[in-house]
Amino acid sequence: MGLSRADDYPIHQTPEPIAFAGTDRNFYDRYFFNGYAPDGSSFFAVALGIYPHLDVADAHFCVVRDGVQHCLHASRKLGMERMELSCGPIRIEVLEPLQSLRVIVDGEGIAAELTFTGRAFPIAEPRFTWRVGPRTVMDYTRLTQNGHYSGWIEVDGVRETLAKGSMGTRDRSWGVRPIGAADPQFAGKAVPQFFWQWTPINFAQRSVFFHLNAHADGAPWNTRAVIVPDGAGADGAAEFHAPAMATQLAEGTRWPSAGALTIGGEAFRLTPLSRFQMRGLGYTSPKWGHGLDHGPLEVEREDIDLAAIDPARPDNLHVQMLARVEGPGGEAGMGVFEQLAIGDYAPLGLKGLAGRD
Repeated sequence: MGLSRADDYPIHQTPEPIAFAGTDRNFYDRYFFNGYAPDGSSFFAVALGIYPHLDVADAHFCVVRDGVQHCLHASRKLGMERMELSCGPIRIEVLEPLQSLRVIVDGEGIAAELTFTGRAFPIAEPRFTWRVGPRTVMDYTRLTQNGHYSGWIEVDGVRETLAKGSMGTRDRSWGVRPIGAADPQFAGKAVPQFFWQWTPINFAQRSVFFHLNAHADGAPWNTRAVIVPDGAGADGAAEFHAPAMATQLAEGTRWPSAGALTIGGEAFRLTPLSRFQMRGLGYTSPKWGHGLDHGPLEVEREDIDLAAIDPARPDNLHVQMLARVEGPGGEAGMGVFEQLAIGDYAPLGLKGLAGRD
């Protein structure tokens, strides 16, 4: 019957055991974290994914030091046990649901112990449903939460305690996305198109969230902004359904170099300070893409020289730019400006798969 530990909790949504997640082979369940010092001097990120139909779990941890993104990748067989939140040297502990979680890492010269504490109740983003022709490519839900971090990170014997006031964002998403081996009979276009921006921002007394998915002509198919004061409960967020982001790109790249975000009557200016390559967490990675089968357990370290990155290589398009943010009246904050621009996007003059021509 596929019984697992989760079946002893009253969380069932269908008559089947929790090990069976519907019928779509692309169903996934994922944790994501990023964090940074208040002055922007450090950045780290974590991801852990469960893929029930592929019977695979994978996890990634990255920290940026001195221009190098140190990455730890791991993948294992799931064994139909979705409550085991560990993958080789990377483990997540839920200390208090929707409020506090811990990340523990120890492998290949990289170690960490990090505790995340939320600033307010998480927001639920609008359901993401995206179809290309007859195929449902995405259909998922995500909760997002800003918070503070405590703990330490060690790379090759050099341990650094997180700076006081370290902050960041974590999310949980679940549903359907392209995962595992590519579909050999996908009915989409020969040159795909996907445009995504996401800007979770930490100010002293509030959090600001913005996201945009848009078609090639710039028309949004999913967008919203939310402002959440510290300590807010489930009904404490203010939603805005017509936000606007004016984006500048770094010369010769599809990476953002500046952003001007308008939410209601408020204006926010984003100035990137440093860059994080999302392939370090498996996103668009040729080898460590989400859900790929690496056997019973495989662990690998990867060190990325950020200055040597080819910005036109498709697996380098997806970035998070750590950014300083100025709000109304000189309000100062920090956040990330995440962007993935694949294919044509008219508002930024982008044509082709990955270049600027």
